[in-house]
Amino acid sequence: MALKKASENFCKSLKEEVQRWGSMKQTGVNLKYMMEFGSRPTEKNLLISAQFLHKELPIRIARRAIELENLPFGLSQKPAVLKLIFCVLCNSGVVNIGISDQAICRNLEAEAQLTLLSEGQRNSFRTTAFFVLHLVRDWYLESFRDLRVFPEIKDRVDELEFTQMIKMIKVRHNNVVPAMALGVQQLKKDLDPTVVLKDLHEIYQFLDRFYMSRIGIRMLIGQHVALHDPDPEPGCIGQINTRISPMHIAQTASDDARSICFREYGDAPKVDIYGDPNFTFPYVPSHLHLMVFELVKNSLRAVQERFMTSDKDVPPVRIIVADGIEDVTIKISDEGGGIARSGLSKIFTYLYSTAKNPLDENHEGLSEGVIMAGYGYGLPISRLYARYFGGDLQMISMEGYAYLEKVPGILQSEISFHKECPSRFQTFPSNLYLRV
Repeated sequence: MALKKASENFCKSLKEEVQRWGSMKQTGVNLKYMMEFGSRPTEKNLLISAQFLHKELPIRIARRAIELENLPFGLSQKPAVLKLIFCVLCNSGVVNIGISDQAICRNLEAEAQLTLLSEGQRNSFRTTAFFVLHLVRDWYLESFRDLRVFPEIKDRVDELEFTQMIKMIKVRHNNVVPAMALGVQQLKKDLDPTVVLKDLHEIYQFLDRFYMSRIGIRMLIGQHVALHDPDPEPGCIGQINTRISPMHIAQTASDDARSICFREYGDAPKVDIYGDPNFTFPYVPSHLHLMVFELVKNSLRAVQERFMTSDKDVPPVRIIVADGIEDVTIKISDEGGGIARSGLSKIFTYLYSTAKNPLDENHEGLSEGVIMAGYGYGLPISRLYARYFGGDLQMISMEGYAYLEKVPGILQSEISFHKECPSRFQTFPSNLYLRV
């Protein structure tokens, strides 16, 4: 009884603390400042950076936890048993994260509760949108608690310990995107079939805010951690490469996407890349790689599925890197059939995909590895990465044989970056345009 009361008091106190920090104003950090500050990673600057993150991260994480507590479409209303099965899924390997003693105490009854359910009911609970989205919320609460209990950072020793702690927070949240996608796809399955997807503005706005904030949090943590690298690559300031080669990124991202396509279909179309191999500009390589990878992966799937039973030669996916006076544009085009006009308004929503729903194939929770398609979050999240640094992702579809001298079904995507973006970046810097 005493343990239960202590646990309830802890939860109440934590929620009050989350509400207080979530009401504070967060501080915008632009890429130009990151580059200038990170160019001198002295012990003093690293200490200043850690002290800033010690105050800034709880604000950003608290805001996300509050939003996850007030999810649209009643997603915050979950059965009581779902509060208890957190530990079971950790033990079963469906999820693998660190949890506090309090969280374990709250879930000791899980095994006993689940024995009362049938096997089908247990599998249903493991994939329900209610549980998955609240599981993500618990990750944010755990991270908030870790940051708040960490003492004031006063010296080099404190700074190094803090850096290790936020590294673990970043790892803890590695599966947030696929976990959220799993929950949203479960929501899609449970929705009334008469609901029109494009009318679900509330859920789309929530997911846009959530994912954009996640990009910012991981950028702040990743930049601070990367500044500790004793032997950074030439031209790199933390995570930022001041001389990134878009041609090189396009090649590595294409190779990665083709390997996924080979795994899925046993074959993969060629990818032809055109542009100046000596051209470079400042950007975050991991962000650019993710965007190009997602677009090329989509193109490969479309082409492969369209021509896998055809006697015709499989056309390549084409990537063009254009170095303009103001913008850098990466255009990706394929002949996979394009997207119908009726589908264009849905492609940046999180409940739409032209592929099969992964939940129809996988009933055990989060799948291992990267899947070819189906969750519906690749394009909208890629656009958020582009917009985070002031750019955009755009799509142009040419369905069927009626365009471009009857070239069959063209889909084009373009990513563009402003060449002077480092000096123009504000809260969310850089102009990157992806046109598909």
